Amino acid sequence: MASAATLVQPSGEMWKKIRVELNEDVNTRDRDLEAIKDWMRKQPHLPDEWDEGRIMTFLRGCSFSLEKCKRKLDMYFTMRAACPEFFTNRDINSQELRDLMTKAQGPPLPGLTPNGRRVTICRGLDKNIETHQLNEAFKLAMMIGDIRLLEEVEGVAGDIYILDASIVAPSHLGKLSPSAVKKFLICVQEAYPVKLKEVHIVNTSPIIETVVNLVKPFLKEKIKNRIFIHTDINTLYEHVPKEMLPAEYGGNSGSINDINEAWVKKMEEYKDWFKAQESIKANEALRPGKPTNYDELFGIDGSFRQLSID
Repeated sequence: MASAATLVQPSGEMWKKIRVELNEDVNTRDRDLEAIKDWMRKQPHLPDEWDEGRIMTFLRGCSFSLEKCKRKLDMYFTMRAACPEFFTNRDINSQELRDLMTKAQGPPLPGLTPNGRRVTICRGLDKNIETHQLNEAFKLAMMIGDIRLLEEVEGVAGDIYILDASIVAPSHLGKLSPSAVKKFLICVQEAYPVKLKEVHIVNTSPIIETVVNLVKPFLKEKIKNRIFIHTDINTLYEHVPKEMLPAEYGGNSGSINDINEAWVKKMEEYKDWFKAQESIKANEALRPGKPTNYDELFGIDGSFRQLSID
C-alpha cells in the first residue's frame, strides 16, 4: 500500500496520552475485541468476520464502550447498504471522481497536533460544483474514512476539520440537497468511529452563517458547539499549530496539492480493495425483528431551495 507518511502514527509520550484519552487498557483490549467479534458472529444480518484492526479502530472511537461500539458497527454496515451512492463504484480513476478532484480536495494532513488529533482540510477549487457532485464529494470522504479505519493502527485523540469557504457562493444554496447532507452526517456521526473535536471555517463570507444554520439541525448538540468561524487565519493557529499546516494556510508542511496527490495515489492502490468491500454490508432481510426502514432513518426530502432563509 501507499507510503505510511500520509498518516503519521502517534508514538512515545503522545501514544501514552492517547491511550488514556481513548480509555484504552492494553491489558483488556484483546478481551474487548473478542467480545465484539463474538457479537458480530451472532448477528445474522452482519458479516461474520471482519478484520481485527478495523474493529479496534471502532472500539477506540467508542472509548471502549462495547454497547456503543455495537451500535456504531451496526449503523456502519446498515449505511453501506442504505447509501449505495456513497459506497459503490469507488474507483478514484472513474470519470465522475476525476472530474470532482479538479473541483475539490479533502485530504487529511500527515502529522498530528500536539494533543494527538488528526487534521483534515476540505476546500473547493471551482465554484461550478453541480448538485450531483455533492454525492461524489461525500463518497470521496467515505473512501478516505475507510482507508483510515485500516491505517490508523494506533488510534488518534480525535479529528479536527478545517473547511475553506473561499469559493462558497449564494448560488450554491440551491444546489445543496438536504437528503444527501443528512445521509452524510448520519454516516459521520453515527456510523464511523470519529471523535469530532473541532470544525474550523476559514476564508469565510456572509453566506457561511446561512449555510451553517442550514446544516445545524442535522448535527448533534455537542458538535454544534465545536464550530469556529475565523475571519482572520491567525486565530486558526490558536487551535492548530501553524507549522503543521500546508503553505496555502501559512504553514510549512508543503503544498496541499502534494498532500492531496499522495491521497489520490493511495486510493488508486486501494482500487481492488474498494471493489471487494462493496458486498460487505448489512442484510436487512436477515435482521432479527423489524428491518431498518430507510425512509424513517433519513426522513427528509426536497432541497434547501424550499426552505425559507432569514
